[in-house]
Amino acid sequence: MASKIKLIPNLSYKRSGPKSYVHLMRKYRFTPTKPGPYFLGSKVQQTGRPYTDKPVGGRAHVHSLLQKKSTASGEVGEVPAEDVQNDSMYLATVGIGTPAQNLKLDFDTGSADLWVWSTKLPSATLSESGSHAVFNSSKSSTFKTAEGESWQISYGDGSSASGSVGTDDVNIGGLVVKNQAVELAEQMSSTFVEGAGDGLLGLAFGNINTVQPKSVKTPVENMILQDDIPKSAELFTAKLDTWRDTDEESFYTFGYIDQDLVTTAGEEVYYTPVDNSEGFWLFNSTSATVNGKTITRSGNTAIADTGTTLALVDDETCQAIYDAIEGAYYDEEMQGYVYPSDTAEDSLPVVSFAVGDKQFAVQKEDLAFTEAKTGYIYGGIQSRGSMTMDILGDTFLKSIYAVFDVGNLRFGAVQRKELRQSLTEASKL
Repeated sequence: MASKIKLIPNLSYKRSGPKSYVHLMRKYRFTPTKPGPYFLGSKVQQTGRPYTDKPVGGRAHVHSLLQKKSTASGEVGEVPAEDVQNDSMYLATVGIGTPAQNLKLDFDTGSADLWVWSTKLPSATLSESGSHAVFNSSKSSTFKTAEGESWQISYGDGSSASGSVGTDDVNIGGLVVKNQAVELAEQMSSTFVEGAGDGLLGLAFGNINTVQPKSVKTPVENMILQDDIPKSAELFTAKLDTWRDTDEESFYTFGYIDQDLVTTAGEEVYYTPVDNSEGFWLFNSTSATVNGKTITRSGNTAIADTGTTLALVDDETCQAIYDAIEGAYYDEEMQGYVYPSDTAEDSLPVVSFAVGDKQFAVQKEDLAFTEAKTGYIYGGIQSRGSMTMDILGDTFLKSIYAVFDVGNLRFGAVQRKELRQSLTEASKL
């Protein structure tokens, strides 16, 4: 069986460039290479990959701690919850339990946990739940507690969510995954409370799942095991559109590729191998272009992350992009590149990134993330700091139809037709 699930634009989502950037500093724990109020301090404790404090080799490590320096007083302190964009542009309705309880979840290819708001949360947190749907495991006849299992997602600023684990039926677009591990939130930092979604469904690989004492399989991995996805189509796809345009349909498919969409694009899916050893959808991206001029990035890699709003790339590429926009500059207060709001879209550069050996362009409209300050726009592409890999989030993914081929460990992309034409024109410059 295959399925399709439509994404719901989160109309309460309020864009903020610095907040989104700080969220990515939390998520990937990188050190900025450009100046700004936010930075990483350090303390010694057991640490692990992003989203988890699993020990690495059972030894103490220096733990990165997100901090903020006041521009007025120069004092350094913790990052307030309101400084972090902990919300999603897209949500999907997923049914959990019997009878199904519908929750709106963030589909995230940069993580591997399925966790939800639950009635096990403290009453004080539940009283702030507002429009959140809260899963009640006692009302599901198919829920089973997983004794001795727990989970915790923690970030570099000290915020976290944690709780217990059970198994239940999970309905994703009509495809029911039996005995899927569901992580029930029992504690939650204020940062998580402020988001619009009811939890998260991770679509990365299970080796970065945070359940202890042993990681659990993701919904896609279980779909494959129970033969809901045909052997020839052990994959899922993502089509993301501009969140402001509710006439356009954003969706995921599981177990099949939308061939009508591929036909409309006018070319076949291009694939490149994926290295999943660290749990991510990581592939080679050894070049980029700005107005047809190639930037060689030997050995560079990139992650396709639907849970990220921006695209983060190396400083050289960032500089080349904004050098091509008149009036653009790096703003320390915003901790990001900005450019004049009155910049005509036609005058923006054609920017592309390699997926394997093929270039894929970014929609010009997505080079603008949001208003930064009066008269300036915060760019949708920013510095990746100390990270050695790019994070290609929604800024890039909205320009392609993305295929996450689990069975063949490869990432596929189809360029939108009009953007392919832009690439051709830019190459003639």
